[in-house]
Amino acid sequence: MMKRSEEITSQYFAFLEKHIQDVISGAVPEFMELNEIAVQLAVSHKHLTDTVKKEKEQHPCYFYDQKIINEAKTMIIGSDRSIAEIARIFTYDPSNFSKFFKKMTGITPGEFRKLGTDGQNN
Repeated sequence: MMKRSEEITSQYFAFLEKHIQDVISGAVPEFMELNEIAVQLAVSHKHLTDTVKKEKEQHPCYFYDQKIINEAKTMIIGSDRSIAEIARIFTYDPSNFSKFFKKMTGITPGEFRKLGTDGQNN
C-alpha cells in the first residue's frame, strides 16, 4: 500500500503532466500557481511543498519548471515554430521565456535549437 506522502507526490506529478499539456493545447489559458495546484489536490500549499521535498528532495517548483522546459525543448527541436510563438504557447512573453530557458538550461532557446538541429545533421 502506498504511503500518503507517496500518493500526494504521485498526484502532483500526474496533475503537472496533464496541466502542462492543457496549457500547451490551449485548453487552459495559463499555468497555475503552486498554491492553486495544492487546492486542486485538496492539500495545503505547505503540505504539498513539504511532502514533495521529503519524497523527491527538491521543491515542487523545481519539477514544475523542469517539465515546462522539457516540453519547450521538445517543441523547439520538433517544430519549425518561432521561439516567440513557442514562448506564447507556454504563456510567456518572449523575452521572459528566453530568460527562464537560459536560467534553467544555461543557453538560450535559439542556441538550443541550433545545437539540436546541428546534432540531427551529424
